[in-house]
Amino acid sequence: MTADRNTSRASATPPRGFPPQEFEQRLAAAQAQMRAQRLDALLLSTEPEVRYFSGFHSQFWESPTRPWFLIVPLEGKPVAVIPEIGLSGMAATWLDDIRTWPAPRPEDDGISLLAETITALSRRYGRLGVPMGHETFLRLPLQDFQKLSTRLAALEIIDCAPLIRQLRFIKSPAEIARIHHICDLASAAFENLPQRMHSGQSEREICQDFRMDLLRRGADNSPYLISGSGPDGYDNIIMGPSDRIIEQGDVLIIDTGTTFDGYFCDFDRNFAFGKVSDLTRRAYDTVYRATDAGFAAARPGATLRDIWVAMWNILEAGGALGNDVGRMGHGLGMQLTEGPSVTDRDDTPLRPGAVLTLEPGMTYAPGKQMVHEENIIITENGARLLSRRASPELPIIS
Repeated sequence: MTADRNTSRASATPPRGFPPQEFEQRLAAAQAQMRAQRLDALLLSTEPEVRYFSGFHSQFWESPTRPWFLIVPLEGKPVAVIPEIGLSGMAATWLDDIRTWPAPRPEDDGISLLAETITALSRRYGRLGVPMGHETFLRLPLQDFQKLSTRLAALEIIDCAPLIRQLRFIKSPAEIARIHHICDLASAAFENLPQRMHSGQSEREICQDFRMDLLRRGADNSPYLISGSGPDGYDNIIMGPSDRIIEQGDVLIIDTGTTFDGYFCDFDRNFAFGKVSDLTRRAYDTVYRATDAGFAAARPGATLRDIWVAMWNILEAGGALGNDVGRMGHGLGMQLTEGPSVTDRDDTPLRPGAVLTLEPGMTYAPGKQMVHEENIIITENGARLLSRRASPELPIIS
């Protein structure tokens, strides 16, 4: 890796929440894009988008009972249309136009109020942006969206998913500080893990202890913590942790998406217990060097395809039989995985402020995978690590 590699610890714990200026900047950037795309307003209904523009950060989204809406107009501040139960929480944000209804009310769960609010907005283009593309969904019943569409028949509904993705792909310094902080906490927990685990434990026991260590260090939550293991390798990286007992000769992968103040880290570490084969050691070395190659390729003006090609060239030369994951990295921030994806088909250009995962992986023998992941930020001078770099050699737990 280049001199921009950063293995230092993050600075002091960032303050929670953002000042109004942060949201004003996000809003101004959105409204500039809205003018360029001739949109009168955006209608948002999912937690990350609502939080991105309002700062409303609540665990209450875990309940599927009530829908929540945020309208971003072409002029002025966003308007919240939410259940009454959320009034005091939303009032604590920078927003001042908050409209409520007594939810749950299945016969009209905010749809009339939402339609009235949108209809009353000044109209220049007759177009309403709603995220409808890849990696988006509407957090309301389909029949309610159909009712809303009928009420808004005078407006053309346009997919604004690319607009939102472009905005969120580039992080502010305050967002980067949060991601760096949680990467630092997870890095420290991973570095401490070899002293806390041993053969004879189950994957579940090891991961439970790892999660508790993360929480003690100051993480808010570890909603994504998976593992896989097997003799001299593993064949699955999206299940687990299971009750499988780790034995001598096993390889264990642990991958975590852990949060601080609503922002994720997402990276993994591999461990071997006792003696492993030279083939497995070489596979680890290959994915490690592929990560280096991806890091070197990650610079302003390069594309995600450039990163993919750089990593795949190393994997292929290292004997990769294939990669069935579908991508080798992705955006990262308020969600565990954000767009875009590091694939050989994505020509999204990199810009300073983009946060990515580098995740080269390969099948190195039938039924055996090796995957490695780090988190990086794109700067004016190239890439910089947010996670602390893994060991260059496969760690052996005696």
